[in-house]
Amino acid sequence: MRDDATAGMSEVVIQLNGVSRSIEVPPDETMLSVLRNRFELTGTKYGCGEGQCGACTVLVDGKAARSCQMPVSEAAGKAITTIEGLAPAGKLHPVQEAFLEAEAFQCGYCTSGMIVASVALLQANASPSAEDVAGTLARNVCRCGTYSRIAQAVQIAAKKGAAK
Repeated sequence: MRDDATAGMSEVVIQLNGVSRSIEVPPDETMLSVLRNRFELTGTKYGCGEGQCGACTVLVDGKAARSCQMPVSEAAGKAITTIEGLAPAGKLHPVQEAFLEAEAFQCGYCTSGMIVASVALLQANASPSAEDVAGTLARNVCRCGTYSRIAQAVQIAAKKGAAK
């Protein structure tokens, strides 16, 4: 029998950045909260909390998803990749390198979500047009307005074969 401290908790197993992780959480706790508060992966940002800005974007089985709107129970058995998971052992992902090369950030708050969304785009379309890039990233908000440099970074990454 469970005590009051664990009542309403469920064990959820996810593949987090390539490692199987198990955690006891309320099933309706958001993936964002689990990432930041339980696994201390703070690269995924809390922006609007409504799934509109994209700061909380992660990859779920390779597709971009808003972690602030995803109950952790929906992530059970799935592969979750955060911005930290794109740079195992400290080697930057080609999209991260391209963002540096193009200076595609200013304050940096949107950057992790933009990078993760860009990785998902390049995995789905290795040679996106400018319209593809704009359309995909239209749901991610950059309050500093560095959209042209972000689009340039995605094109640089595509040319360098980031989808491989």
